[in-house]
Amino acid sequence: MQGSLFFDGVDFDFERDSVRLTKQALRIWDVMKDSKWHTLSEIEELTGAPQASASACLRDFRKKRMGSHIVQREYVANGLYRYRLIPNDKTIIEEIRE
Repeated sequence: MQGSLFFDGVDFDFERDSVRLTKQALRIWDVMKDSKWHTLSEIEELTGAPQASASACLRDFRKKRMGSHIVQREYVANGLYRYRLIPNDKTIIEEIRE
């Protein structure tokens, strides 16, 4: 991994969190880039990222600094949602690996 993604937040500490969150985002990206529907539980199982972290990461993928990707959400049942990533032409996340 060459670089790191840009994160923010009240409790974010670059030295403490940057590498961990970048690796986590890349694992989630690898699952979601297939543009298939995934629940947070499935993402957690495949990446080891807690569901709350996966949800936050999906929101981050929508942000300009992460490439302004489309993340769709669909209600399944009983409060369960599933998510689908539609990557755009910007490859900022993939560039981190180079």
